Order: sequence, then C-alpha cells, then structure tokens
Amino acid sequence: MTSPREIGIISVPMDLGAGRRGVDMGPSAMRIAGLQESLESLGHTVREAGRVEVPGQELARPGDAKAKYLEEITAVCSRTRELVASVLERGQFPLILGGDHSLSIGSVAGVANHYRSRGQSIGLIWFDAHADMNTPASTPSGNIHGMALSVLLGDGPEALTRLAGGHASVLAEHTSIVGARDLDRTEAEIVRTSGVRVFTMSEIDDRGMGACCEEAIARASTGTAGFHLSFDLDAIDPIVAPGVGTPVRGGITYREAHLMCEKAARTGCLLSMDLVELNPVLDSENRTAHLAVGLIASALGKTIV
Repeated sequence: MTSPREIGIISVPMDLGAGRRGVDMGPSAMRIAGLQESLESLGHTVREAGRVEVPGQELARPGDAKAKYLEEITAVCSRTRELVASVLERGQFPLILGGDHSLSIGSVAGVANHYRSRGQSIGLIWFDAHADMNTPASTPSGNIHGMALSVLLGDGPEALTRLAGGHASVLAEHTSIVGARDLDRTEAEIVRTSGVRVFTMSEIDDRGMGACCEEAIARASTGTAGFHLSFDLDAIDPIVAPGVGTPVRGGITYREAHLMCEKAARTGCLLSMDLVELNPVLDSENRTAHLAVGLIASALGKTIV
C-alpha cells in the first residue's frame, strides 16, 4: 500500500466530446459506487476540489462539423486545467472523474503546466481501446474525444492546443497507448508517424500485460517528474465493463486492468489520474462504476495482501 495522500477530486460531467449521451453521469455513478469510502479505507484523505459546469448538448451549438462543440469544450477544459493546477499547488493528488475523454485535454495540460513551471516534463499512459489521435482534417465524426491525444501532443484546434501555454502537454517519446484495438484508417497513419508507443491488444496477447505495462511505465517515467494515467474504461472488454460510451469487443480483462493500476501505484511516479467514459445509461446494476472505483483504488495503493 502506498503512503496516505490527500486526494483532490474534480468532477467533469461532460458529454460534448462524444457521439453518445450519458457519460456526463459518470462522476455521480462512481460516487454512488463508494469512491470516497474506498479511498478513505486506504488511509487517504479525500477533498472535493470542484465540479466543472458543463452546458448540455441541447443548450449548445455544435458549430464546426469537424470539431463539434469546440467553444464549449475549450471552456470546460480551461476550467479543468485551472482546478487541476489548484489541486497540485495544495500538494494534493488530482483525481479527475468524467465525462468523455476530451476532458483530458484540460487535466493533462494542468499537470504539464505545473511541472513545466518547475523545469520538468511529464509522461502519459493512455489506457484506451482507441488512439484518440484524429485531427479535424482526419476525423470521420467530428467528435473531439477522438482528438484528445493529438491535442496533448500539440496537434489540433489552436483553441485547445494553447491550453498548455503554447507547448505540447507531453512529448511522444514519453507517451504510450495501452489496449488499442479500434483505430480509424487515416488515424492509424497519424499514429504510425507520431512516435507514440502503441501497445495493441495483439501485442498484449503475445507478450503479456505485465511486460507491456512495465515498458509503458519506463517510457513515461524516464527523464520526467512522473506520469499521468488517463484511463478510458472502454479499454476493458465490454463483457466486464458494459457501461462505456464506445464499447469494442476483445478488450483487456478485469485482472489486466487492475495490474496496470497496481504497477502504476508501485512506481511511486503516478502524479495524477483521470477516469473517463463511464456511461451509467448502458451499465448493468452500476457494475462498471464499481469496477472504476476498484481500479482507482488499485492505482492509489490497494493491494491483495
């Protein structure tokens, strides 16, 4: 078990970046599933660090079909970045609950800006069935949650890329995608030329999750202050996690997901975490939310013995 920490929880109930409604209820579902109690049982102190106000899709205009709800998502990510910065300034661990994956544009930028001010960079582990590396030029849907990682690497709408102060939030050499199995054709070429390390499900099947996690962690933590773990629940097989926005068959198992989180905890280099794309509308008896709570607990030090 890791040493007790003070955890600042930030809720970002946003579904503007996704094509399917419902993930805005994710933060509430995790609380109902016992998130605070779970973390407090590990000795951590839990603080509510803020809830970002998000306009509903019915009250917002999509705007550009190649980057839908850009203005609203930029405002939400900007506020998320500010809240993350405040949590870090107080010496707390930022835990961001979503919401769709576009919120990570703000959460990761907040962590990156904090450590950049100290002359340090951060690494990133993107745990996801998707690469989220489309751009407005390549996207088939216009949904910004499918562009989030490209933005963090410095490529995308200027309104979003500038949230990191004119820099890329992370460098490709410190970034890995774990669990990828569903990439758009044009996106795949972007990924191949990006320099990001991609651990596909085929490689995980071949080498084992343990070896892949260790390589991803080494990449994210070598020469950095530590790393952010951005955990999209759709990385997990929908048989285990049915309540996600964009389910894809053939995903990571229950134990493999926990192993990733357990290994992240053991490094002592985990700086922050977001957990996204929980859709209670599609869930069964809130079991995906309970899984999410268990994964957060593993990332923050829960062990079997």
